[in-house]
Amino acid sequence: MYNMDHPVLELRGVSRHYPGHRAVDDVSLQLERGVLFTLLGPSGCGKTTTLRLIGGFESPTGGEILLNGARIDARKPYHRNVSTVFQNYALFPHLSAGENIAFGLRRRGARDLERRLAAVVELVQLAGKESRRPAQLSGGERQRVALARSLVLEPDVLLLDEPLSALDPKLRRQVREELKSLQRRVGITFLLVTHDQEEALSLSDRIAVMNRGRLEQVGTPEEVYLKPRTRFVAGFLGAVNWIDDVGVRPEATRISAAPPGPEVRSVAATVESSVFLGHCLQVRARLADGAAVVSEISRLGGSFRDGEAVHLWWRPQDELRLPTETE
Repeated sequence: MYNMDHPVLELRGVSRHYPGHRAVDDVSLQLERGVLFTLLGPSGCGKTTTLRLIGGFESPTGGEILLNGARIDARKPYHRNVSTVFQNYALFPHLSAGENIAFGLRRRGARDLERRLAAVVELVQLAGKESRRPAQLSGGERQRVALARSLVLEPDVLLLDEPLSALDPKLRRQVREELKSLQRRVGITFLLVTHDQEEALSLSDRIAVMNRGRLEQVGTPEEVYLKPRTRFVAGFLGAVNWIDDVGVRPEATRISAAPPGPEVRSVAATVESSVFLGHCLQVRARLADGAAVVSEISRLGGSFRDGEAVHLWWRPQDELRLPTETE
């Protein structure tokens, strides 16, 4: 029985070095039980390598990986109670959905296989489709099969490597909501890897932003978006206007024809273009020093002509004050 005082998963100074390259560099991290935790970062930042180190598919150069307080970094993948949903799902094409889901249970010789299979099939809403092969399933259904195959093993941590990247944008949003709902129902800790900022912000309880093998910041979605600690985190989580070394996100940057009141910050600008995006109007303006600034305003708030002189303004509490050098 695990100790409830321990985090379910802990990385202590974990590194993975290759000749001339540090893929993962001194990463320390704790995951509490029952959370949906995301490793977010650009391609090559080390997030997938970190996932593979936890899953046992690669060995760390240094550091420790603990599951329920016990070290697992020297154990084989099948001796760790974690399970991985791979980016391409890795389903067996010659097996039915039910046979794919039950594969791990059969290898373990589970006695209550039929009961556990029926329960997880119901959980992921695949009832009636157990006999279909992967080629007969939609992309979203194949993803559910891959999830069910891992969930039926009742892991302490479920590892998901870019689980939605193979889906088209509309289906991705739908499955994203299903994934979050599923995680809440099963209560298993999910560790998800993605480069998609919107996906991370909408799904996660906590986010770790990675860059060049290191952790830049760990926090809630609100913390990393509204209170980034570095310019990298600020820029990777969304667009930022940098005005005299102060960062302001486009949705916090307002526009008016008349000068705003003294309680806000403001700067003069000239409208260059505006684009209707449905949910908002995106206005691009140019400051006197030549810097470009983007504002996203309500489509109900009127429009601005190209070449119009305007005032850009924002509230002091919406400023992102960060070091001037690029992290």
